[in-house]
Amino acid sequence: MAGFGNFTHAVVRGIPQSFAKEAQRTNVTDVDLQKARQEHEQYVNVLKHKLGLEVLDLAADESLPDCVFVEDAAVVCGDAALITRPGAESRRKETEAMKRALMEMNLNIIEMTDESATLDGGDVLFTGREFFVGLSKRTNQRGAEILADAFKDYTVSTVPVLEGLHLKSFCSMAGPGLIAIGSSESAQRALKIMQQMSDHRYDKLTLPDDIAANCIYMNLPSKGHVLLHCTPEEYPESAKVSDQSSHIHTLSTFRLQCTAQWTLFIWLCCQVYSAAVHQRAFCFGQTKNDSKCHLPLVVKPRSVWSNEN
Repeated sequence: MAGFGNFTHAVVRGIPQSFAKEAQRTNVTDVDLQKARQEHEQYVNVLKHKLGLEVLDLAADESLPDCVFVEDAAVVCGDAALITRPGAESRRKETEAMKRALMEMNLNIIEMTDESATLDGGDVLFTGREFFVGLSKRTNQRGAEILADAFKDYTVSTVPVLEGLHLKSFCSMAGPGLIAIGSSESAQRALKIMQQMSDHRYDKLTLPDDIAANCIYMNLPSKGHVLLHCTPEEYPESAKVSDQSSHIHTLSTFRLQCTAQWTLFIWLCCQVYSAAVHQRAFCFGQTKNDSKCHLPLVVKPRSVWSNEN
């Protein structure tokens, strides 16, 4: 998986005033909009100034309360960008600004025109070798099939998401060949299915808190191995596990308490990619010539992951 996590650019989007009351959240508590914006600004500053990424900051749209969650609007792999069809109808116009931004990067744009398909980027996990697509309230089988057709060089396997909004609500890539996964029953069931579906042996980092498994790994020339994640103050037990893991090299931490509380997950707030090869975080790795799509879900009777936490 040479080149995994080598990023140069990121796309983010501001938080509109309407986010405080109208954004789709599982938590019904009102948002402290000022604090959310301050923490989002801090988040962008980490990407721009601490990590040295070139950040394209799209303007907030008051008619789109959830527009800050930019990852849901596209899936990028190689020189192609699949513009998604979000599961929530109120969010579908969010893809327009993302499409324009990715076109400016000279990516080949693929659009989902099938009105029966839904796909949120938060349900798409790219390991550097293959895709896992969560079948959730926001993503359906047809959406996964279209993604598989768009990126035929990679295996695509579907994973039921029984709880939580997205697949990456409880898992993400924490390094090359390393998956961070939450400890909830839903997360562990998804992990078991991914184990059975994959031909590759991955390492895993099991964290007590599902939300703590939502992180971004980067391998930057000037910074080395970097992992953006929630702070120890928020999830102390998960922080202990991360600190003790032999897989984690260098951690870049920043506070995301208020926004994380409102399900503003780290991954969902940016699109990161390399301008040199037109790839973002879940689009790096070796290309497979034996393209295959496990649709519908086919479970293979084998255990292929390591047990190390």
